[in-house]
Amino acid sequence: MNLNDYGFTPDLLPEDAQGVPARITAVHRERCALVCEHGEGYGRLKKGAYYAGAGQFPTVGDFVLIDWSPAGDSRILRTLPRRTYFFRRAPLTGGEQAVAANCDWVFVMQSMNQNFNLKRLERYLAAAWQSGAEPVVVLTKADLAGDPAAFVREAQAAAPGAAVYAVSARTGQGLEALNPYLLPGKTIAFLGSSGVGKSSLVNALAGEEVMSAGAIREEDGRGRHTTTHRQLLRLPGGVLIIDTPGMRELGLWEAGEGLGEAFPDVEALLGQCRFSDCRHQSEPGCAVRAAIEAGELSPQRWESWQKLQAENAASDRAALLRQKGERNKAISKAVRAQEKLRRKGLRHI
Repeated sequence: MNLNDYGFTPDLLPEDAQGVPARITAVHRERCALVCEHGEGYGRLKKGAYYAGAGQFPTVGDFVLIDWSPAGDSRILRTLPRRTYFFRRAPLTGGEQAVAANCDWVFVMQSMNQNFNLKRLERYLAAAWQSGAEPVVVLTKADLAGDPAAFVREAQAAAPGAAVYAVSARTGQGLEALNPYLLPGKTIAFLGSSGVGKSSLVNALAGEEVMSAGAIREEDGRGRHTTTHRQLLRLPGGVLIIDTPGMRELGLWEAGEGLGEAFPDVEALLGQCRFSDCRHQSEPGCAVRAAIEAGELSPQRWESWQKLQAENAASDRAALLRQKGERNKAISKAVRAQEKLRRKGLRHI
């Protein structure tokens, strides 16, 4: 098996690399599914190496170095540097949760029914831009939409800088427009809530059923989680798809740059106010209020930016506190180790 078919390039290898390069295709509770020059297999973390600072714990799409074992689970020795990295705030515990790595594009998907939500779209776009990959908005179920062009116009207004496509996995409508992204060795992450048709689109692009697709409840447009875990698939044409379970929540985590990319119209106004400490409420010379009054910026988009900015600021503060706690813990551990060595030396005097 040629790992180049899975997006690997030699420049990913550091000079001190030891082991066989591999790519993570799924992460399970105890082990990871992976692919390398020897074929498909599984690997378990070499915990001593990872807890000693071997890098980020691997997620789907990561390239790693492994100690290959044809008899069973290989040992995962090291995570290689990431080209791009999609993450979110962990829903239950807070902090950073990895979603996917080394994606070339992120397909942010919404269906043209009750699922269509511009505020959710803006949130996904901020996280997608932050990853370093290029977001692409894919609106599904065009065959069921009365006026797909109207949905496209709304999405374009909420997604400056991102391409927007309306498609139907059932009829094939609009799928040819996605061909420029379906390149051998390139990786696309599919993101969206349950019921938007991620698995159906995978099957349509593959030309065969490679994913199970569930029905949705027509009364609210919600679907079941037919994808139960993140996984990387290689389609017959050679493109790589990271399919993800539907996300009920996508919290931002240290996504300041992504917000700037998702809201360039808002960001461009922030430095134009008369006063540098303008709160954009009733101050004279406020560029933001002037743009809203002139119809150049919608109040809804300004409200979305404010909400996401406040959420991201809270995540930044939480990240700093967590880093401080980890640093203090490391210092305490080092002090205890030194004290232990000192006592041991005194016993030998």
